[in-house]
Amino acid sequence: MIIRSISGVRGITKSSLTPDVVKAYAHAFDDLLPEGLVYIGRDSRPSGENILELFSNELIDLGRDIVNCEVVPTPTVQFMVERSEAVGGLVVTASHNPEEWNGMKFIRKDGTFFLPDECEILFKKIDSNTFLKKSTKKGMYFPDQNSILKHIIHIIELSCINLKRIKNRKYKVAIDCVNGAGSKALPLLLEYLGCEVALIHCDGSGQFNRGTEPLPENLKDLRKQVLDNNADIGFAVDPDADRLAIVNNLGDPIGEEYTLVLAAEGYIKELNCPQTIVTNLSTTIALDKMAHNNNSKVERTAVGEINVVKRMIEVDSSIGGEGNGGIILKEAHLGRDSLVGVAMILNRLSQDDNKTISEIHSALPQFSIVKDKVDLKSVDEVQLIDNAKETFLESSIDLTDGVKFIWPDRWIHLRKSNTEPIMRIYAEAPTVKDAQILIQRLKS
Repeated sequence: MIIRSISGVRGITKSSLTPDVVKAYAHAFDDLLPEGLVYIGRDSRPSGENILELFSNELIDLGRDIVNCEVVPTPTVQFMVERSEAVGGLVVTASHNPEEWNGMKFIRKDGTFFLPDECEILFKKIDSNTFLKKSTKKGMYFPDQNSILKHIIHIIELSCINLKRIKNRKYKVAIDCVNGAGSKALPLLLEYLGCEVALIHCDGSGQFNRGTEPLPENLKDLRKQVLDNNADIGFAVDPDADRLAIVNNLGDPIGEEYTLVLAAEGYIKELNCPQTIVTNLSTTIALDKMAHNNNSKVERTAVGEINVVKRMIEVDSSIGGEGNGGIILKEAHLGRDSLVGVAMILNRLSQDDNKTISEIHSALPQFSIVKDKVDLKSVDEVQLIDNAKETFLESSIDLTDGVKFIWPDRWIHLRKSNTEPIMRIYAEAPTVKDAQILIQRLKS
């Protein structure tokens, strides 16, 4: 089974992403692009090497010139596309899915992912098996060895990053890259930021020695690394390094929801200017409260990186992201980027001389999110939503993406996943117990 969505395509490598399937997507992708260069890259999954080779060879046979970045973070390929003459890009990754999965993310000329309507056109080409042959002359293949370095140099030169101040702090940082695509990039960035680095799961082998999502329950090794090294902060990313989670100086995961809150607060403070922050419906209400306290506001969209990016463009927002640890900074490029997030969080930490990351986080509005899910094979999606509407009559309702029931200090959101055959159920309230009660009311 292949899962298709605005996040691209994903499937079990051996059974779903067969050579014929990969070649078909290469043809369809080529059809949708104007003539010109394409950047490609992948995360560290062992299956990615063969998939990327199949895809690139097919494009070359179609007359397309290719620049191969090999194993790099997804945002690095996005950055390279945006900052070059390339007409598009392709990343072979299944993001946070388990090791046996892989997938493809399709990038537009501006470095953003394919829009929903472009994804639909791509999928229709696959379903109808109708492709155009554009050229009888083979394209050229070019390896790229410097994309990560170019990406990092751009990050440390961002206007919202005070490089000198960060370097003067000489932070001790623990990092966990889940042996994924961030294994080379993140340590190198921290070196440029003047940090002493303690590594865990950073060999780039694609052998995921913990759960692939940077969730608190998957960060036991990083927590220990922070404490053993008396680190100022710990960072964890997912396999393609577009999401970032934080472990504080006490060895406690603060939850990936607060990555965006901390980054946005630091951005507002650094620029000393109110901002419009764009995020999705499932992101913490703490962001709204923090924005209000800083004379700023929050715009919300349907879940999905491209939905956030589209709204950022529409309202001319400089910063956005998602509650899964995704930071989007327009000045960097319009895509989730854990490397940008690391620089912004360290910049936030450097703004207060004598405060730890634990103290800075504790000063933010505090809410707790509980994340649950149900298998759509065992649940009637329509009936579940109808039952929820009957259960939460006292709330206001947002139908932008699934259904979200909202109160002044809490909410519960039901939506079909873009990447898995499940219904996601997120609830947030001032305490974990209050959030759990919302989910229990729904399930009962």
